[in-house]
Amino acid sequence: MEHLWYLDDVNVFKILCPHKFKSYKACHNFDVFQPRDYIYFEKDHSCKMFLIEKGKVKIGYYTAEGDEVVKAVLRKGDVFGEKAILGEEERNEFAQALLKDTVVCSMKVSVLHDLMRDNKTFSLKIYKLINFRIRKLERRLQLLLFKDVRTRLMEFLQELCDEYGVCCEKTGTVKISHPYTQKDMASLIGTSRPTINTIMNELRDENLIEFNRNEILVLKKTS
Repeated sequence: MEHLWYLDDVNVFKILCPHKFKSYKACHNFDVFQPRDYIYFEKDHSCKMFLIEKGKVKIGYYTAEGDEVVKAVLRKGDVFGEKAILGEEERNEFAQALLKDTVVCSMKVSVLHDLMRDNKTFSLKIYKLINFRIRKLERRLQLLLFKDVRTRLMEFLQELCDEYGVCCEKTGTVKISHPYTQKDMASLIGTSRPTINTIMNELRDENLIEFNRNEILVLKKTS
């Protein structure tokens, strides 16, 4: 394990200085998970926040009928379980590893509260992160309620551009290396995998995008 704690790689934690990393390193645990391993379940006690050091984690929940609903797919540098900071007593979602040897660091809420009291800027960044997650879910709900499937998909592609896109100034295209499968995307925008595949192929036929399993190339503006 490196001398400094891995939060150094995460933007929201850059405000922390090395001596604080060292003083708090012993309070955190790194755990390794394999594909389909659960990091926590719905109804589990909520007392930690988590950081992904390596791999990919799915956040979701199950409906009363037993259907899985994906809320997010997160990767290295992302944090999750942050509602514990706000006083959540039990989880209302699950977290599941998706890749081999996914490494997750758990952080006790009591330690985070100490850090937030010590550093107001760090505290502000944590609350901004939580606010961003809430606004993102609210926006997705609005799309589900008021937009057709094609529009929802194009809005989602724009979201991927904002989060994962790399623009090529020479060609004007945007390359998106993203963590989602088509099944994940279908769940996130409230449709089926075959429908997603059909619309993606239509967008390709219209010369708006090119895509493969893990990348999307946006050739023209899709909204």
